[in-house]
Amino acid sequence: MLTLYYCKKSCAYAPHILLHDAEADFEVIHIDFDKGEQTSPKFLSINVKGRVPALATPNGILTENPAILLYIAQMFPDKKLAPQDPFALAEAQAFNMFLASTVHVAHAHKHRGSRWADDKNALASMTAKVADNMASYAKLIESHYFKGPYVLGETYSLCDPYLALITRWLGPDGVSLDDYPKLKAHDALMKTRPSVQAVLPLYE
Repeated sequence: MLTLYYCKKSCAYAPHILLHDAEADFEVIHIDFDKGEQTSPKFLSINVKGRVPALATPNGILTENPAILLYIAQMFPDKKLAPQDPFALAEAQAFNMFLASTVHVAHAHKHRGSRWADDKNALASMTAKVADNMASYAKLIESHYFKGPYVLGETYSLCDPYLALITRWLGPDGVSLDDYPKLKAHDALMKTRPSVQAVLPLYE
């Protein structure tokens, strides 16, 4: 049994989808950030960073989306959610790490600017920059990373739920999907998948 700790509107959306794709035996536990449950001693014993997602496994706790997504894919090899070829797998990881280290951080400047600054003007400046940064990354994903119809080409993989998460953020961040037809088509394709349909209502 696996246990995914998540909260609404969080990046746990991506591994939550992949758990369904893997047909894993799992349960979910909602951490209410509005009530401060992420800072409770109970949850900090799960993830000392006080963030989601966290995935409880028989071997211990995993955090950080690239690690969790890869773990799920490798635990269910029959589902073929990750490339078997070493170079292709490294390419997939490069994409997911780019989303984690760069795109997600750019998005977080809108809601989590206090991680980097206290000055009100600095916080306002970071927020104002989000739309431009996210647009530039959407362009880079569409022109450089995305092969289509899925991220890695014809085969669905651990990269696709992560891109679906990022795509969810673009509109609220001030970026129109109409400017990125490949990402818009991917978003529509993902919404036809039962795994996405199962998870989406929990993240509204």
